Amino acid sequence: MTHEERILGFLQSRFLDCINPPVGELRRPFINAGGEQYANALWDWDSWISNLALRQAVARFGVDDEICSRLEEAERGCILNFLDHSRMTGFVPVEILPYGPAWRINHVPGAPPPTDTELLGQNPHKPCLAQHAAFIVECQGGDAEWLAERFAAIQLFLAYYKSHCCHACGLYFFQNDVKIGVDNDPCTFGRPPRSSGSVYLNSLLHREFLAAARLAKGFGLEGAANEFAADAARLAAAIQEHCWDERDGFFYSVDFNLEPVGAMSEQWQFHSGRPRSWPCLIQRIGVWSGLLPVWSGVATADQARRVIEENLADPRTFGAPFGIRSLSSLEKMYSTVATSNPGSWLGPIWNIVNYFAFRAAVLHGFDDFARDLCDRTVRLLGEDLERSGTFHEYYEPDTGAPVMTPDFRDWNGLVLNMLAWKEGGDAVVEF
Repeated sequence: MTHEERILGFLQSRFLDCINPPVGELRRPFINAGGEQYANALWDWDSWISNLALRQAVARFGVDDEICSRLEEAERGCILNFLDHSRMTGFVPVEILPYGPAWRINHVPGAPPPTDTELLGQNPHKPCLAQHAAFIVECQGGDAEWLAERFAAIQLFLAYYKSHCCHACGLYFFQNDVKIGVDNDPCTFGRPPRSSGSVYLNSLLHREFLAAARLAKGFGLEGAANEFAADAARLAAAIQEHCWDERDGFFYSVDFNLEPVGAMSEQWQFHSGRPRSWPCLIQRIGVWSGLLPVWSGVATADQARRVIEENLADPRTFGAPFGIRSLSSLEKMYSTVATSNPGSWLGPIWNIVNYFAFRAAVLHGFDDFARDLCDRTVRLLGEDLERSGTFHEYYEPDTGAPVMTPDFRDWNGLVLNMLAWKEGGDAVVEF
């Protein structure tokens, strides 16, 4: 049996397992990340990414009308469950469990929910809510009626980012390093609050503004659509200005943790002859998310070429036999040791990284690179199935050995999307 046959057989038998029935405060069906440890939990970007893989599985394997109806209800439930627990401020939680939103790291049963002021120091839902909603609308034949009365909540969600997470230079920041999705990215992990202008966050948000513009236009809200399009353009310009590094041919996160400049700062009175004129400092740390501006449409053609050819394809940094390392192997922090809470993004292969690198290559016409990356991903997951009978959350880059979390499906299912493109079929894409 080939690796591809093994993968297809496994996914065909399991792809519907991620449709979760309502449970507790999750009053609607939804899509979970797969595996016992993620059952009955709704996560922000995991539900979106899992939905991409699930739709590709449906396209390949087929479902009857009853299953299709269940799927559509669970897709809508991903968005509506989150909006059911959004605040009037626009804050939407990252994770919802049967008892309700996981507001605190160490949940105490019966504890009162945090105030809106307390939530100002926490990270909201990652900017993929509008992207996921737009994807669902497209998959469901353009039907957006289910979202019409709740679109104002998505507008508030993005207004929250603009009001509470935006730096004066036009880039956005994480409030802290908790539940950022890329747990121990050195550009955010263990750093002061509100100091990380993460290129991961800003690339997602650029696409989020574009998705919101698309939804608003569909609802006939031309003014809102134009505003979101302008937000996307301003953010793209800020990413270009502050995150692109011409020396390395790569996009980097930036540091906002700088002393203030001006009359209120005593040391700058002494330095008044030439005060600091830069709003942030680039963090030249080779993190995989430097490829995301290529995926999100921010990068120019030449920037895309340099990111892919000079960085992702380089075996000294990101290129590995089984895909794209989550951290350049030249970094001092590089490690593939198994960790959980935080999960290790310090070098191991995560298939979501392979997928975003693949999509970035396809979007800019680097087809040979995309095909090769698809083949490496098939080998990675096929060998895991051959050895263990299941998928894992992340892998050792040079050997393909699984590192953590057996029976993790989530974005591993995106291998189907990669195969569909390679075979010349209709690949399901983000939106």
